[in-house]
Amino acid sequence: MNEKTALISLDDVDYIARLAHLHFSEEEKLDCQNKLASILEYMQQLRMIDTRDVEPTTHVFPMTNVFREDIIQPGLSREEALANAAEHTADSFKVPKIL
Repeated sequence: MNEKTALISLDDVDYIARLAHLHFSEEEKLDCQNKLASILEYMQQLRMIDTRDVEPTTHVFPMTNVFREDIIQPGLSREEALANAAEHTADSFKVPKIL
């Protein structure tokens, strides 16, 4: 076990795998241990960054609401809606029976 993998044990990998209903071979467990240890090591590096003067954001680019105004507009007439239907009756779509 090296310093990096000391961050997470194989028992931790087994526990996480059980929670996720995953089954790993011993080789896969070692690979997961290394990858999870790398992630935790990176998180520790991020903790050292001074972010006191950084404004919280929800997106890296400034965003505004891009939705249009919700305005009631006339819809299709029944005839227009049924015009391209593969099959229809006088006033509704005809679809296959599904049981």
